[in-house]
Parts: sequence; C-alpha cells; structure tokens
Amino acid sequence: QVRVVESGGGLVRTGGSLRLSCAVSGGDFGVNIMGWYRQAPGKQRESVATIRDSGTTNYADSVKGRFTVGRDNGPNEVYLQMSSLKPEDTGVYYCNYRSSVYDVWGQGTQVTVSS
Repeated sequence: QVRVVESGGGLVRTGGSLRLSCAVSGGDFGVNIMGWYRQAPGKQRESVATIRDSGTTNYADSVKGRFTVGRDNGPNEVYLQMSSLKPEDTGVYYCNYRSSVYDVWGQGTQVTVSS
C-alpha cells in the first residue's frame, strides 16, 4: 500500500521562507510524477509544482521564481522550497504520487502567510 506523508508547514510572515517535505513509501517508483498542490479556503485545489521521475519540473505561473521542487535522498522523497512567500500562498498543501498504478494523496499540511 502506498503512503504519502507531508511535513514542514507552518506560519510565516510575508517575504519569509518555508520548506515542505513529502515522503512516499510502498510506491513502484518506475515512471511516476510527484507533485505539490494547494487549496485555499473557498477555492479549488490547484497545482503548484510537479517533478517527474526523469527530473523534469513544472511550476504554476504564480510561483515561478519563488518555489523550487526537487528530490531528497532518492526517488521517494520530494521537497518544495518556498521563498518570498505572499499571503495568497496561504492554504493546505498536498503532496501527490501518481504512476501507472497509483494515484495517492497525503493528508496535507497547512501553510499560513501573514501580511
């Protein structure tokens, strides 16, 4: 069974930085894509950044130049380094693991950016 666990959320002031981590266990780690998504109150969940097993990354326009997605300690851990945070970055951040077999979400971690 695949398990996805996020960590690293919290409260930060505008302009600050946070690093989120996501650990996946039980995956097949063949062709896969791992991604960070967020959901603000009253809004739909949106894609923030993704990284493929090949290393190819993709970012939402709203976070380009401020956020970086990458892998830590092998294929089963990814991070999201967030800098120059804005109040509109506030939301619950979810990690997703998707392969030909699995599509699994973590429980989410809250990020709050105060103005």
